[in-house]
Amino acid sequence: MTAYRVGALARTEAPILSPDTPIRRAVALLVEARAAAAPVLDEEGRLAGILTQKDCFRPALHAAYHREWTGRVADHMTAEVVTVQSSDEVIRTAQMFIDHPHRVFPVVDGVRVIGLLHRSDVLAFLSRNG
Repeated sequence: MTAYRVGALARTEAPILSPDTPIRRAVALLVEARAAAAPVLDEEGRLAGILTQKDCFRPALHAAYHREWTGRVADHMTAEVVTVQSSDEVIRTAQMFIDHPHRVFPVVDGVRVIGLLHRSDVLAFLSRNG
């Protein structure tokens, strides 16, 4: 099982956000794509953070109460991001999902984001190959 690499499981269809994206637009993009999270890239294309569905609940609840969306992605995203390399072994990332509360890790090749690794995909892989 150690020969399997993360890059093969990475989802590449998630929306890509910038820190300046209005939070209302970012929430709409996540909902439309049925995405659990989206990477946030800076102007040079480097990972600046990740915006998860959980990050979106506070501004969405605020909007529900006050009928007003405020803020940008940078105001709500998680800036300290745990990433995995596309060349990492899947078994290593399974351990990372045990050690961290995250449902999604950005997958990088060097510093370039190539997709997202979902906890459910790793679990499905382990159940098929274990």
